[in-house]
Amino acid sequence: MSDNDLNWKYADDVVVEAEAVAKARQQSLELGVDAVSPAVGAQTAVVAATTGAGAIVEIGTGVGVSGMWLLTGAPDATLTSIDTELEHQQHARTNFVEAGIAANRVRLITGRALDVLPRMNENSYDIVFVDADPGSVIEYVEHGLRLARPGGTVLVPHALWRGRVADPARRDDVATGFRTLVSEIAASSAVVSALSIVGDGLLQITKLHA
Repeated sequence: MSDNDLNWKYADDVVVEAEAVAKARQQSLELGVDAVSPAVGAQTAVVAATTGAGAIVEIGTGVGVSGMWLLTGAPDATLTSIDTELEHQQHARTNFVEAGIAANRVRLITGRALDVLPRMNENSYDIVFVDADPGSVIEYVEHGLRLARPGGTVLVPHALWRGRVADPARRDDVATGFRTLVSEIAASSAVVSALSIVGDGLLQITKLHA
């Protein structure tokens, strides 16, 4: 195991996940849902806490792992989560309840994010979490930056996409899309951004102005 692999493993192993999150993570594995790693979850909770988030949008519910981490950092926030998989959202709803999260703090929308997001209010959300179809990640982030308030943050897990994004020889559509996103965001004067290498990568984009 390389030094980097040891660092990644240590960053995940040092995280203490709540029982409900650990249970949902196991459920994700059983259903074939690619949940965020413990280290990425912990980092999103820190961002939610430092942002003082009150309103969060999540693109890609899964069975609730990332949503629970976000609400851990923002215990007074409301979460609107969008996913095409009704069955996964039903599991997520149960997991949120078991985690002690009040039902009125979570709104689950079943549908295509690209149909739902245009109807949502711009400059209205503290955090937009993007973890859905990787082939549409650029469009999701564009919507996310529209929805985020000035000072709000768009979070994009899996931004290194299985180690392919950092390798210029990898030219598949998903790796190229993430690579384009990272480079365009880094060059933008409308945001400040950072790419963390925890887990499968976490791109953090904070909006400077409307």
